[in-house]
Amino acid sequence: MKKNSLRFHIWLYFVLFALIILLIFWLTQILFLDSYYKWQKNRNIKKIATKVSEIYKLENSEDDLDLLSFNKDVCIEIFKSEELIYSSGNINHGCMLNNRDKDIIEKRNEFITSDKNNIKYTLLNPFYESNVLVYGTKLDNDTYAFISTPLEPIKSTVGVLTEQYKYVTIGVFILSFVIAYFVAKRISEPIIKISKTSSLMSKGEYHITFDESDIKELNELSNTLNNAALELSKTDELRRELMANVSHDLKTPLTLIRANAEMVRDLTYDKEEKRNNNLSVIIKEVDRLNSLVEDILDLSKAGSNTLNLEITAFNLSDIMDNVLSKYNVLVELEGYQINLHKDNDFKVLGDIKRIEQVIYNLINNAINYTGDDKVININIKDNNDKVLIEVIDTGNGISEENLKHIWDKYYKVDKQYHRVTYGTGLGLSIVKNILELHHYKYGVESKIGVGTKFYFYLDKSIEMC
Repeated sequence: MKKNSLRFHIWLYFVLFALIILLIFWLTQILFLDSYYKWQKNRNIKKIATKVSEIYKLENSEDDLDLLSFNKDVCIEIFKSEELIYSSGNINHGCMLNNRDKDIIEKRNEFITSDKNNIKYTLLNPFYESNVLVYGTKLDNDTYAFISTPLEPIKSTVGVLTEQYKYVTIGVFILSFVIAYFVAKRISEPIIKISKTSSLMSKGEYHITFDESDIKELNELSNTLNNAALELSKTDELRRELMANVSHDLKTPLTLIRANAEMVRDLTYDKEEKRNNNLSVIIKEVDRLNSLVEDILDLSKAGSNTLNLEITAFNLSDIMDNVLSKYNVLVELEGYQINLHKDNDFKVLGDIKRIEQVIYNLINNAINYTGDDKVININIKDNNDKVLIEVIDTGNGISEENLKHIWDKYYKVDKQYHRVTYGTGLGLSIVKNILELHHYKYGVESKIGVGTKFYFYLDKSIEMC
């Protein structure tokens, strides 16, 4: 395993975790065992002393004291002044304060003659040469209880545990190495596979599949990347189609410009009518090229959020008349019928140039896809504080499946390219970006075999025309 690999890091963390657990066991069970034992003894003897004080106040308390002594394995001795009036057990339970030993008697009497309510000390049992923990508590003015419990030597126990933990530590250490390796391998393998597959996607191979995993989070990551690869694949395909369409749109007018320029140079330079016709074609195709370049630039600006708006109040009818005038040649020569219906003349708010571009692109789209009757209807309706603009064609309509993608960048409903009369095929994507920059609502409705309606809203200016 490489030291900077995911597998190595997972393995290392597991091994460190095992070592930390072993260290905690060593500290608690070996090094601190003696201290913990004494702390526990002190804690328990204090509780027993409190219980003795409660029982002493009861009548016929000796039986209860005997039971307490037996259950807790301690000695309970009660002195009135320096006279023993109750003892619960024998020397095996630490009962040694009634002993003749000078040091023991001195320790006992020291507490009895003092003003203290409680005392705790350790005595040496002269019979077994072992330590005894003693806790003294004052019951009343001249009555004192002493609770004694042996402090068992645990050094031999610690020695046994130490020897045992040496073997346990070695076994656990080896086992943790092995288990950590397999766990690290199981966790890291699907991640490594995802990483390798992702590297293919970064090279433009989008028709790939990320394998599922039995780990929930990794499975979710695989599904997310599968969806991303699918969307990138679609986008890449649409981008290729766009490039083909744009290339076609560039090549056709360039061919016409070249052909007509050569005709002027070689044939019609001295024939005014034919020369003017050739020059008109050249100018028309240059305008088409200019329109194509502007659309591509606008789409690029909108995508990078660098499309700036200059919001003003303007007459919507003036803009509409200006746009419709560009289609007079289609109305006169090709039989298109563009019908405008409006409730009123409105002043609206927006960027004049961009709103005109929206209207222009929607009409272009309607012209390209309207039915054989070549009819396009444009409605301008009053809608409270807004104005509703509708552009309706009589074409084949758009299926529900395609309708949800109609605004997507590079998307074309008709995959088989045909050269549009006007526009570049980027219109709807530009419409979407401009209206979203204005924060204006927009949408599309379509019925198969009936036609399609595109609509959007503009805010009214306070001043009416």
